[in-house]
Amino acid sequence: MATAIKYIDRNVLSFTMIDEGFRREMLNVPESSPLTADLIGRFKVLMGYVDASFKFAYAIGFVLMGYFIDRVLVKKGYSIAIAIWSFAGIATAFVSSFRGLSITRFVFGFGESANFPAAIKTIAEWFPKKERSFATGIYNAGANVGIMATALIVPALIIHLGWRWSFLCTGVLGVMLLVCWRLIYRPLASHPQVSAEEQQYIESDHAPASNNTKVPWKNLLKTRGAWAIALGKFFTDPIWWFYLTWLPDFFNSNEALETKLDLTGLALPFIVIYFTSDLGSVFFGWLSGKFISMGWTVNKSRKVTLLLCALLVVPLIFAAKVANVHLAMVLVAIAAAAHQGWSANLFTLSSDIFPKRVVGSVVGLAGMVGGIGGTIFAAFAGIILVNWGYFPIFMMASASYLIALLIIHLLVPRIG
Repeated sequence: MATAIKYIDRNVLSFTMIDEGFRREMLNVPESSPLTADLIGRFKVLMGYVDASFKFAYAIGFVLMGYFIDRVLVKKGYSIAIAIWSFAGIATAFVSSFRGLSITRFVFGFGESANFPAAIKTIAEWFPKKERSFATGIYNAGANVGIMATALIVPALIIHLGWRWSFLCTGVLGVMLLVCWRLIYRPLASHPQVSAEEQQYIESDHAPASNNTKVPWKNLLKTRGAWAIALGKFFTDPIWWFYLTWLPDFFNSNEALETKLDLTGLALPFIVIYFTSDLGSVFFGWLSGKFISMGWTVNKSRKVTLLLCALLVVPLIFAAKVANVHLAMVLVAIAAAAHQGWSANLFTLSSDIFPKRVVGSVVGLAGMVGGIGGTIFAAFAGIILVNWGYFPIFMMASASYLIALLIIHLLVPRIG
């Protein structure tokens, strides 16, 4: 639920980006003046910088929040993070300039960065190793649930109430989430309904004590495993974040498409794309665990699954050139499903390689590096789109996962 609401709060902006009223407000263009192609191009370039501001804060916050959550534990740390991103989301409803938008998105990104370190640390605490990739796939699927909910709800809010109300209403969801988290979550060791047998099962395949020595945070920078996960995210996180920010614009303005979609027509492609990616998250999370149950090593099961996901992204290169909007939708959906399967297994590598007490810091470091990649990508995305369109972006995306897998294998030839 937390991951779903986080993605609702994040993706409101990608839908408001194609609203004329929002564009006029940010560009300070009165109703009496036309939105020329030059103005729209300037808008896209500046939105690329706003997106880079969000991702830069996300990168910084990821490593700091991962470290913070390892110290204060997930209940308190996650609570603080939810409060930060929810109130930043609400504050976005009151901005009237690119500068104000950059500030609120920066704060939002910093708070939101705690979601995955907190979630993967919770998974490491509550599940044995053989079940973690499936559990990670389930919570990671919350991202797609959130995006589908955004596609169904936010356009209606924008059309009927205006873009400011879309930020207000979705920000309130985060406040409700904060209350639920505080009431529901309990650590494994102190949960009143967990029996000794269940706790023993959960901890049955944890690493032996001799291999579970605490690793100082600064020493993570010296480990090949941490850099394998981090560089895996550096090459692939920007692609997913690009979808989240720019897909509404892709279906609204890509020149190759014969049919352009406005706010009222975006629900179907977004439901198809992100429902498919939901299936990919859960399926590839399950598949990796299935391989282990068949007797495969952790090394083989994780890497074969990552390879399958990487290969499924390759056809995305054609999405920017096809004229049929439905075919473009299918190509993006397959790539999105593959990314979510990739992400579920890449996150799980952190708990495969490292003791659970430093998992939050490992995920935080990896998220920071992924955020740096996303920041660089976002800063140039608007410029690339205005000058060359979507094809160069999709071409880079189709190769990124194979490059990332090669790096992971070279850095960590054997897992476990």
